Amino acid sequence: MAIAAVALLVAASAASAQVTPAAGYTPPDDTPSIKVGATLFTDYTYQVEPEIVDADGNTVNFNSFNVGRTYINVTGNISHLLGFRITPDIVRESGVGSSLNGSLTFRLKYGYAQLNLDDWMPKGSWVRLGIQQTPWVDFEEGVYRYRFQGTIFADREGYLSSSDAGASFRTAFPRNYGDVQVGIYNGETYSRAEANDQKAIQIRGTVRPMPGAATLRGLRLTAFYDADSYVRDGDRKRFITAATFEHKYVNAAVQYLDTKDRPSITRVELDGTGYSVWVTPKFTHGFEALVRYDDLQPDENVDAHRRRTIAGLAYWLPHQGSVSSAVLLDYEQVTNRRFLPVVPEQKRVALHALVNF
Repeated sequence: MAIAAVALLVAASAASAQVTPAAGYTPPDDTPSIKVGATLFTDYTYQVEPEIVDADGNTVNFNSFNVGRTYINVTGNISHLLGFRITPDIVRESGVGSSLNGSLTFRLKYGYAQLNLDDWMPKGSWVRLGIQQTPWVDFEEGVYRYRFQGTIFADREGYLSSSDAGASFRTAFPRNYGDVQVGIYNGETYSRAEANDQKAIQIRGTVRPMPGAATLRGLRLTAFYDADSYVRDGDRKRFITAATFEHKYVNAAVQYLDTKDRPSITRVELDGTGYSVWVTPKFTHGFEALVRYDDLQPDENVDAHRRRTIAGLAYWLPHQGSVSSAVLLDYEQVTNRRFLPVVPEQKRVALHALVNF
């Protein structure tokens, strides 16, 4: 009997050993976590042209110290499957007639929950619900590091926004060949409430042709489409195709923009086109140049163009991890050719600063 009892104990021990995790297996970390960071854009801007007339009739060059953007970034994970982001944005109120006109006000820039799909799909796959980054602006700003100088082409001209309320899905292609992101949004951007029943469907597809090449793995080809409407049968559509390149010595991009706008069926549709080219050569000791040129024709039936030229020199401070900080001295010129009513030429010099952690 004693021998039989010992045998049963040995068998039970062996059986329990068979259900222990295999050697080398690391279970996912489901410990809840939260992180707090911040983003700050500040600048001093001197407007060379046009000059302005002050309250006493003097002709002067407008200049000002500004806080362009202040984010408080709160990110975290409930488990390895569920994450979130909450980002308040502090901006200057510009509502005419408001008691807050000119004040710095608090609003929500991002606020979403994210379901991570890495257990079932390629790493980096997820679903988001809430106020979140839009597919094109978020992608380009990942390559163009100078949002603190000013927004990217389509955003600056008012055709797209960096954030909107909606639901989106993103997944990656195998072996780092690219990714695709698609979402449905209100279409009114994060700064306005939904106005009607119309929704925007945005999709971005990016292909990395040579992910294994030493130099050309930084080349990506992207197409983006935004199908939206102001009202029923009133188109608000955008199409962008672009080539971007990332390298330790230079980042660059060239893109083409096509737009259709008809705010009401009682108005004529405007078909606009434009392009943007930028390059940021990187030098030694943290110095980097910025050269950018935008050209927009808001209506292809009218020979009117807005052209923007930006040239600057930046210094990026040494940092670790996701922390980044920089200063940029730049010159910007904007010409508005054959616009009616006439829009004066703009020339400005600015010193910008970025802190992000």
